[in-house]
Amino acid sequence: MRRPYLDSPLMTSVSIITPSFNQAAYLNDTLESVLAQEIPGLEYIVIDGGSTDGSVDIIRRHAGRLAYWTSEPDSGQAEAINKGLARATGDVIAWLNSDDIYRPGAVRAALAALDADSSLAFVYANLDSIDAAGRVFNTIRYAPYTLLDLLAFRIIGQPTVFFRRRALLQAGVLDPAYNFLLDHHLWLRLAQHGGLRYIPQTLAAARHHPAAKNTAQAARFGGEVYRILDWAQTQPALATMIERHPRKVWGGAHRLNARYLLDGGAPGPALRAYARAFANDPAYALKHWRRMVYALASAAGLGGMRKATRR
Repeated sequence: MRRPYLDSPLMTSVSIITPSFNQAAYLNDTLESVLAQEIPGLEYIVIDGGSTDGSVDIIRRHAGRLAYWTSEPDSGQAEAINKGLARATGDVIAWLNSDDIYRPGAVRAALAALDADSSLAFVYANLDSIDAAGRVFNTIRYAPYTLLDLLAFRIIGQPTVFFRRRALLQAGVLDPAYNFLLDHHLWLRLAQHGGLRYIPQTLAAARHHPAAKNTAQAARFGGEVYRILDWAQTQPALATMIERHPRKVWGGAHRLNARYLLDGGAPGPALRAYARAFANDPAYALKHWRRMVYALASAAGLGGMRKATRR
């Protein structure tokens, strides 16, 4: 079926940032997935944190097609991305981590959606989950969300998000105090300065491998869920939403904490977090019944059920 928004001329300029640190095994795929987007004037910025695994050689091979790159020590992902944000000149900005990839046509689809509605602060889309070899093992399909949904920790796929520079200037850059949910913290701030729009396509793929934060440090994500809620209660608009919808917000927070605890190999604490999620928002918690069953089975020593319950 023809999609006119893929064929229409684009009015908006775009900057893509890749933070990089010792991901040589995947970095070339990331760089090529951006450079293959065929967007005239695409500004691609790579900020490497002083890699020692051959990543710099890979970046150098693509240097002629990059707007800017550097390799120097930094304090982590937030600082690297913020360095890129400071240099980005596009009307629309995104970042793609050095182990993730864009699907063909991803940037054009995002820009077309933003061009079609000037009130939007950002857009997001569906996300493939791929393994170290690039094989798809799941596709996460999202839904049209609101600011309240984000506050209730309906998570969106970071590699699929494209946001307007003007919204970023109002919301501010990434907060380096967050290491795991720094992207979600930014989405909450951006969404207070414009709308958000779901694109029902798969625009990117997130790679899962032993060194990835979402695998190696999964259990540590949950602590930032509650830190974000503490912060939200200091923001007048968000605090009002929490006051009006406490069960939805807290149910979502506990459910997300449970998910990360389970992924981090802590089924007992995960099961208790699922119980708190159910107590606050039973309908939403039950949508994740497979993982609840897996948490119960794992706590009972029956962890072999994981394949059947992984969602």
